[in-house]
Amino acid sequence: MSLRERKKLAAWRAIHTAALTLFDEQGYEATTIEQIAAAANVSRATFFNYFANKESVVFDQDPELRDDWQALMAGRPADEPLRTSLIVIMTEFGESLRQRMPVLRRLKARSPALAHATQTFGEQFAADLREWVLERAGEDDALRATLLLNVALAASSTAYQTWPADADYDDYMARLKQCLHEALAP
Repeated sequence: MSLRERKKLAAWRAIHTAALTLFDEQGYEATTIEQIAAAANVSRATFFNYFANKESVVFDQDPELRDDWQALMAGRPADEPLRTSLIVIMTEFGESLRQRMPVLRRLKARSPALAHATQTFGEQFAADLREWVLERAGEDDALRATLLLNVALAASSTAYQTWPADADYDDYMARLKQCLHEALAP
């Protein structure tokens, strides 16, 4: 990564971190873009170089996160059963969200504007995972592979939906692992 790219990533992360901190402290609706820019030590114009609006600060993913999960997918052994690969990938993806997901969850619970947002931070991950699964399975096994993927995604959704509001992230991860193992057990 070049110096310019590293600086851009650092600016993205500074704005993102400042925004989530302010949203968590004073609420999404009460936080202004000017406050976010000031907290991140950037101009309002710089904020808009990285994010389209306040909602995108909440939902846009770290630019390196996609590379991380794609490397995780590519690193799974070709002879590993798809069920096992999906459990590992989904669990590692869950771990990568350890800092972010609890904050997003609190924000959605407290903010009417965010509660109705249809954007999810897992859409790109699910699309990349679907592509990986289908490439790995090949045409002959596409039906079975797609079924396993959809079951894994449903297990992940179930873990999130049943995660008590007052429970910590370790509880979510335990639920995720339990749901994945129960749903994908041979």
